[in-house]
Parts: sequence; structure tokens; C-alpha cells
Amino acid sequence: MKIIGMNSEHDTSFAVLEGGIPIFHAELERYTRNKEEPGDCFAFLADTYPEYEKVKNLAHCVHWRDGKRIEERFPESFAKIVGKDKVFYEPGHHEAHAANAFFSSNFDEALIVTMDGGGHDYLPNNMGGSDAFIHYQLHAEVLPWRQSDADTKTVAGTAFTLWHGKGNKIYNIFTFPQNILDIGGAWTNILRNLGMSIGPPYGNQAGTLMAMASMGDLAGPADELLKLFLGTKFSPVIALAKEAQSGEHVHDYMIRFMKEKNLSAFDLAAALQRATEITVKHVIAYYSELAIKNNIRNLCLSGGVALNSVMTGKMFDWYGGYFENIYIPPVPYDAGLSIGAAQWVWHQAMDQPRVKWDRNASPYLGELYGKKDVNAALQKYSSILGDKINTKTVKDENVVDLLDKQKIVSVFGGRSESGRRALGNRSILADPRAPDMKDKINKKVKHRQHFRPFAPSILREDVAEWFVKDIESPYMSFVIKFREEMQSKVPAVVHIDGTARLQTVTEKDNFWFYNFLKKWKEKTKIPILLNTSFNDREPIVETPEDAIKCFLKTDIDFLYFYEQGILVGKGDQ
Repeated sequence: MKIIGMNSEHDTSFAVLEGGIPIFHAELERYTRNKEEPGDCFAFLADTYPEYEKVKNLAHCVHWRDGKRIEERFPESFAKIVGKDKVFYEPGHHEAHAANAFFSSNFDEALIVTMDGGGHDYLPNNMGGSDAFIHYQLHAEVLPWRQSDADTKTVAGTAFTLWHGKGNKIYNIFTFPQNILDIGGAWTNILRNLGMSIGPPYGNQAGTLMAMASMGDLAGPADELLKLFLGTKFSPVIALAKEAQSGEHVHDYMIRFMKEKNLSAFDLAAALQRATEITVKHVIAYYSELAIKNNIRNLCLSGGVALNSVMTGKMFDWYGGYFENIYIPPVPYDAGLSIGAAQWVWHQAMDQPRVKWDRNASPYLGELYGKKDVNAALQKYSSILGDKINTKTVKDENVVDLLDKQKIVSVFGGRSESGRRALGNRSILADPRAPDMKDKINKKVKHRQHFRPFAPSILREDVAEWFVKDIESPYMSFVIKFREEMQSKVPAVVHIDGTARLQTVTEKDNFWFYNFLKKWKEKTKIPILLNTSFNDREPIVETPEDAIKCFLKTDIDFLYFYEQGILVGKGDQ
């Protein structure tokens, strides 16, 4: 049986499950080329996956916008897709986040934490969003609104929730109203204060702010700002409003505070990152104690805040005495809601048994482009550019040689990765040993700030030799410290504080990339390659044509279609 899950807010997406296993996932931004693209998920589904007509069960997270439900926002496409013969489910926003986290893991039982900038969730009738805290046990299923009285339940904005996952069910154990704890909202407001772009075409630059945090100074006045963030209500709008002069907009107050105290944007970022870490650490620690009493040793994280890999990497130290395993799904942010909504239907509504994964939930759920697609794209650009590009047939070993000569090589093959982090199928690869490689790629390829770091992809069996913690990180979910003696060997992927957001690679995770890394290690004795997403400010490339366009407009030296063994160069390369 197939189930389709959808999300139509920012990060519009849909996912297809078959037998409880995600088999396809598509994000609108990959097709429109605008980051975090909001849109009509029903129309996107019809255009991209015509097989939807054969699928009876559909799901979309509950959502109101401008006072309108989803069927009111997109009436024509909704009527076309859902029709009379479909069963339509509507789980809560964080309910879908929690489902994505738990049901994508191999855990039989876990504490689940969801953290983001907010979404709509069902609450019991006797609780409302104005309550200081919403604290309840929900051991009964929240059934689809079209098939129950759930439509009469209160729907409120939430941004931080905790769940208990056991077997094929998830149970809400604690929900913070959005006006009490909104970490994602805090980051969004700070980004706006700094004049950073929010939304299409360049998305939410939270990654930039996270990188800036490592360069800030929390001494002196910055510590005062940290104390403001750590108020009883962790929202910059609320926490800072208390300190603002009467009639002064909180954003203006923040700017004035920074100017008077001579604080830089880096100091602000450092204060926000530290406040986030302190808040999350203590909230989860409280519930961790309860989890341990019930012998729950696994932790699942989801929501956009789970992309804060600096924070999640520290959890191995924070909760080492609590949890044996920490898991973050490949798509923890809102594009993953479509996966979680479908999983919720399969397990929570239909009561189907858990799926046991061979290893990890695969992140390679996008489109597959074959030889015909690659050749058509190459022919198109060859006819336009003539001898400005060239192609030749090569082997992986030839590409390893190019990397060893410190050439920058983009790779394209297999199904595209779901999520914001390229994991070997849509990647830009480079030699991590080159001290100037980070600056070179930031300036001439990614066209972004000089301080933005790059990730190391490493053979799983070599992690313990290179890092202080021997962990699994197949989706680049955690920032971990390099061993001190290893940092000088790979300077291009070491952060200013000696850490890195690593991707661990096994043969089961990605057969081609694993064996390519082995060939690189055989030649250089280094099991690590610099790996960054194949893009230039826009979303990760989707099609062979997108790959060629990005290759041509940047200073990437070569483009390698590894399944076809085709190497594309510029001019007489």
C-alpha cells in the first residue's frame, strides 16, 4: 500500500511511502530553484508524480494561513487531488515532525524532541494557546479531522514539543506554546535584525549565523545580551521587549543595545547560540531523567532547530549518562513533514507494525536521471558553447588524481539527496589537505562569506582515529571535535575551534561514494574529502542540466557524471 504525505508551507514537499518505507521525496525548491519555496503542494504533486491517482490515502499537516484551511487556500488543486475517492488525514505539525524522527529510526522506544519556529498542533479542548504551559498526556490517537471530532479540538501554534515513541505509536507528553518557547522564531528575528535575507530566493541563513557564533566574544557586554535571551520566555521579541524603552520597537532596541555596548554581529550570534544551547540542554535534561526512570535510552530530534549541528554535537557530552543513541532524520526541517505525515498515517492511524531498517533511513529519495538525460543535457550545451566545454570517458581513479592535484570536482549520480546537505550524489569535492581550499571555494564557487566552513566526509571505520568521539553521522547531523594531532592534516575542513560537521560513510549508506573514498585513501593515506553541496546560493542541483549550469557559472574545475563515467571540463582542460 502507498501513502502520500504533503507540506504546503515554506519548504513545500511531498513524499511517497510504500509498505511504510519512504520511496520518493521531492522538494519544490529543487524544481523552481528558489530556496524554501512555498507553494501549492497539490499542484506540485500532480505535476511531478502522476501516479498519485492510484494512491487512496493522503495526508497533510494541519495548517491555517490568513484564517484559511488548506482546502480553502488551494481549492481547485485540492479538489482535483483529494477528490471523493481519497481518504485525507491531517496530523499536527509537530506530530508529523515527531513521526518522521521516530519512525525513521530503528528504535523500539525513544524520547522525541521537536524544535522549530512554530506550527499548528491539536490541543485538548480544555487547553489553549494562552495558557502559560500546556502539560498533558495524550495516550489516545489524534484521529484525522475528517473522521473524528478532532475538528472541535483547539488548534494552537507550538514550537517545542516532547513525545514518547514506543512500538508503532507516538504519544505527546509536553507541549510549549509558541509564545513561551520559540527558539526557531528567535533565530528568525535575529536574522532580520542583521539584515539577512529570509525566504526565497536565498532562504533562511541560519547556517551563516551559526558559523558567525564561533567567532563572537561572550565576555563583557555580550554576556548581558545572553542574560536577556535567557529570560523566562525564550523569544527575542518578548525577552527584549521588557528591557526596551516605552514605545521603542524591540528591533530598534536591539540595534541600539549593540551599538552602545560596541557589540558586533558575531557577538550577537555567539550569545544567541549559547542561549539556545543552554535552553535546549536544560529542557531536555529534565525529561531525560524521567525517560531514564522508564529505561528509555534513545533520543530522537526533529524540526528546523535540529539542523543546529553545533548544538546537537554537544549532546553526546550533555546526555552521555542518559542516552545511548541520538538520532536525527535526513530531513528534520519542514520539508520532512511530508515524510512524517505519511508515516503517521501508516503507523498511528492504520496501526501498521514498525519497519525495521537494514541500516538507516535512506536520504537518497529524489529523482533518478539516467544516461539519456545526461547525454541530452551535454548535447544541448555543447551545441551552444562549442569548444568551451569538453567531455571524456574516465574512471574513478582518474578523478582521484585530479583531486590530488587540488582540482575542485563536482559529482552527479544516483538519486538526489533529500534535505539540505549533499551526501555524495550531488556534491562538490576537494582536497582537505590544501590550506587555501576553504577560501578558494567560498570565494570562487559558493560566493559566500569567508568564514563559512566545509564538511569532511570520512570512512566510518576511520572516525575513531580522527575524531574524539566515535559516532555515526551519515546525514552530517553533528559537529564533533577533531583529535588535536589530526587537525593540521586537513585544515580545509577544520572549524576555528577544531571541530567539524562530519559525514560518516559506509558501503550500505552510499556504495559509490564509499568506494571512491577508499580509492582516495589508498592514494593519499587520508580517509577524508571536503564535501559541500553542489550549488551556488541556489538549491542543490536537481537535474543534469542544473549541474552543467552551476558548473559553468562557477570556478569548479571539473564535473563528473560518475554513473556514466563522463568527465566534463572547460576549454582545453
